[in-house]
Amino acid sequence: MPKLGLTMTEGSVSEWTVTTGSSYKKDECLFVIETDKITNDIVAEADGKLVEILVPAGTTVAVGTVLAYWEDGSADQTTSCQQGTATVSKTTIPVATRLPASATRIISSPLARRIASQHKLDLGSITGTGPKGRIVARDVQSHIHPIAEQPLPDSGYVLQQPTPAQLTVAKRLTAGKQETPHFYLALEADVTKLLALRQDINRDNDSNRLTINHFLVKAVATAISTLPQVNRTWASEGIRCYSQIDVGIAVNTPHGLLAPAAINIGQLGIGQVAQLVNAVIARARNNRLSQSDMGTPAITISNAGMHNVTYMSSIINPGQAMILGVGSIKGVFRPDDLGQPVLRQEMGLVLSADHRVMDGVSALEFLNRIVSLLEQPAKMLVS
Repeated sequence: MPKLGLTMTEGSVSEWTVTTGSSYKKDECLFVIETDKITNDIVAEADGKLVEILVPAGTTVAVGTVLAYWEDGSADQTTSCQQGTATVSKTTIPVATRLPASATRIISSPLARRIASQHKLDLGSITGTGPKGRIVARDVQSHIHPIAEQPLPDSGYVLQQPTPAQLTVAKRLTAGKQETPHFYLALEADVTKLLALRQDINRDNDSNRLTINHFLVKAVATAISTLPQVNRTWASEGIRCYSQIDVGIAVNTPHGLLAPAAINIGQLGIGQVAQLVNAVIARARNNRLSQSDMGTPAITISNAGMHNVTYMSSIINPGQAMILGVGSIKGVFRPDDLGQPVLRQEMGLVLSADHRVMDGVSALEFLNRIVSLLEQPAKMLVS
């Protein structure tokens, strides 16, 4: 099991794309790894043959666990293939069954075929989203109607098994909440000027329209650039202090909640930030994230404003130090300088912070910098 990030401790083999006994070429996808953050295709570093699979699809194991044995064909055919402590005779390698030339081959993973068989689904009616159009487990699961889940007798509920990714998320967030000393700070940001500025910019800008999320990412990045001491995280070996400014973005996808990052955006303008954010969100929703899309952010933005919520206190992603929960924009009457009520547009912000690397004063200073930028958005256009 490869280590695909600084905080990765385990991963799930979501599918094997090569069967036991089959040969493969360099750069061909061998198997797919799922973590709580990404799905990664693992490719072959050289030509070879898969000898034995030790960890079947759907299994979660620790980083460093041996998943399978392979051979490169350099040994004599009468000898045995030895990998680690296991010895596998080449003469006993099972060979995958070949389809006749006249048959239509449906490329699918073993797990996908097993799920399809259990639910009596026709693989021919399913479009694959895996490598080279391969049908993978998530494709089949998307076709399973909820009626297939039968209530347990006299129980009054339906028992649904979590996916490997859901299990990983549950374990990591539980551990993160238990091990990270969270504290929370809440402020309202008057975004009346921001909404007006965004409307003016978008009026004649159809190709790269700006969203509130773009301005939030830019505000957080700018605030970090002025307070670099907040760009750090707690780790077992010490405090990691980052020079590059990455900002995580919580994205709700059909595959679950993911948190890729806008990478190295400390010196970028709002238009460039918007392009990077749009691209990484698209990859997340299409299940095409790579490890490089995760970056090393100290903070993630979780914007739930479209769901009618005033405040949201979020759980810090493991390996990070902060998460900014963003609420809905709501009209509020506030007194002006003469005491007369004026309608303003306000947005609730809640910063969850790790008390091991930040105290209340530094976290509040950081949050106030973000609020100031959102309330005076022209500063973000010249920063």
